[in-house]
Amino acid sequence: MIYVYGAIFGVYLVLFFLSAGEDGNPFQKMAARIYRSRQERQQRSKNKRKDWKRSFYIRQLGDKLRTLQPGIPVEQQIREHYLSLYSTLLLVVFVGDLLCVAVWAGAHGNAKLIDGSLLFRKAYGEGDVEVDLLAEIPGIQEESFTYLVEERKFTGEELEKQFAEAKKLLPEAILGENDCLEDVRKDLRLVTELKGYPFRITWESGAYSLVNSDGKVHNEELAQGEIVTLTARFHYEDWVREEEFFVQVNPVIYTPQEAVRAGIEELLREREKSTESAEVMTLPERIGTEPLVWKEIIEDSSGYFLLLVLFAAGVLYWGRARELDQRLEARKRELLLDYPEIVNKLALYMGAGMTIRNAFLKMGEDYKRQREVRRKYVYEEILITCYELQGGKSETEAYDHFGKRCKVQSYIKLSALLSQNIRKGSNDLLRMLRQEAENAFVQRKNLAKKLGEEAGTKLLLPMMMMLCIVMVIIMIPAYFSFTLN
Repeated sequence: MIYVYGAIFGVYLVLFFLSAGEDGNPFQKMAARIYRSRQERQQRSKNKRKDWKRSFYIRQLGDKLRTLQPGIPVEQQIREHYLSLYSTLLLVVFVGDLLCVAVWAGAHGNAKLIDGSLLFRKAYGEGDVEVDLLAEIPGIQEESFTYLVEERKFTGEELEKQFAEAKKLLPEAILGENDCLEDVRKDLRLVTELKGYPFRITWESGAYSLVNSDGKVHNEELAQGEIVTLTARFHYEDWVREEEFFVQVNPVIYTPQEAVRAGIEELLREREKSTESAEVMTLPERIGTEPLVWKEIIEDSSGYFLLLVLFAAGVLYWGRARELDQRLEARKRELLLDYPEIVNKLALYMGAGMTIRNAFLKMGEDYKRQREVRRKYVYEEILITCYELQGGKSETEAYDHFGKRCKVQSYIKLSALLSQNIRKGSNDLLRMLRQEAENAFVQRKNLAKKLGEEAGTKLLLPMMMMLCIVMVIIMIPAYFSFTLN
C-alpha cells in the first residue's frame, strides 16, 4: 500500500510544480490548474455527445448560481464554485493520505522480522517477543504462525517453596495442544521456564523414540498407547531438583499439510534451542529439499482508511451539489414569505400617488439603508430592477426580468400584472394589487402552517428517543425495587 500512498503524493507534487504560476494557497493553485486543464481538454474534445451533456450541466449550475447571487457574473461564480470544490477535495485526500502513511508507518514501524529471516530478542528482563509469521514454500504451501521469541536467559535467587509451587503448575504448562497427560497425541510443550519463577528446566525422556526432550512426540508409527516417564530438572545455579511425570502417548495420523507444519515447528524449536543465548535467531531456510520464505504477518489497516477517505471525498462532492439545491429551496421559501410584504408596499405606495417606477425605486432606496444588517433575496432583485430602470431599460422589460429572475410563480404573476398595466393601461391596478395582497397573506398563512407541520414531524424522532429514556429511567428503579422485595 505504501506505493499507492507514494503515487498519490507524487501526483500532488506534479500538480504543485505545474500550478506554480497560479494564485492562492497550494491547494487553490492546484485546483486552478485542474480547472484550467479541464477547460482546455473540453475545448479540444471531439465527443459531441459528452460535450452536450457537460454544457447542459454547466448551464443548469450557472442558472442556480445566478439565482442565488444575481449581481456577480455567472462565469466567475462557476469558476469560484469549482475552485472551492476542487481545493476542498484536494485537501481532504491529501490529509487522508498523510493519515494513511502514518497508520502504515505505525503498523510497519514495529516489525520484528529483519532481512526476511532475522528475529531480534529483547534484553534480559524485558520480556518475550510475540511475532506473527507466514512460512511459505513458493508455489506449494504457506502456513501462518504466532511465534514467541523468548528473552535472553538470566539467573537469580529463589526459595525452596517456589519449587513446590512450580512443580504443581508444570503438568498443565507442558500439555501444549493436548487435553491431558493421559491422552497425548500432539507435541508436548516441555517448557524451559515458568513465568514468575527463576528456574531453568531441562527434560529427560524415558523413551526418546516416543518423546524427545524438547517435547516432540513421535507417534506416527505407534500401534497402541504407551506410557512414557518424563523427568523435569529444575536448575538454579548449583541447586537442582527433579520431578517425574507419566504421560500416555497415543497414535495420531497427520495430513500432508499437518506434516509440513509439524516439520516447520520442529525446525523452529531446534533453531530456538541452538540460538537461545544469541541476540539474533536466524529462521530455517529449507524444509527438506524445499526452500522456506519467511514473511511477517503485519496488520496494516491503512488501506481501509484510504477507502474511507475516498468515500468521504465522494460524500463531500455529493454534498456540495446538494447544498446548491438546498440554498435554492431556502431562497424560494424566503421569496414566498416576503411576497405579501412586497405586494402590500406596492399597493400602499401607489395608493399614496406614486407610480410603479417610483414605488420600486423607493423600496430599493429603503433596502440600501438596511442592506448591511440583513440581505434578502427579493430586495436584491428589486435593486437590480432599479439599476435597470436607471440605466435606461424600459419599465416593461425591467418588470418582466424581475419576475423571471425570481423564478417563483407569484412574482411572475405580479410582473405580468405590472407589465400589462404599462402596455395597455388600467384603472383597476390598485384594486388588483390590494386583492393580490389579501390573497398573498392567506397563502403565507398556509405556508407558515405547512412549515410548522414539517417542524413537528422533524421533532418526532427526538421526542420518541426522550420517551424511551424516560421509560428506562422509570422502569429500572421499579424493577430493582420489585426484585429486592
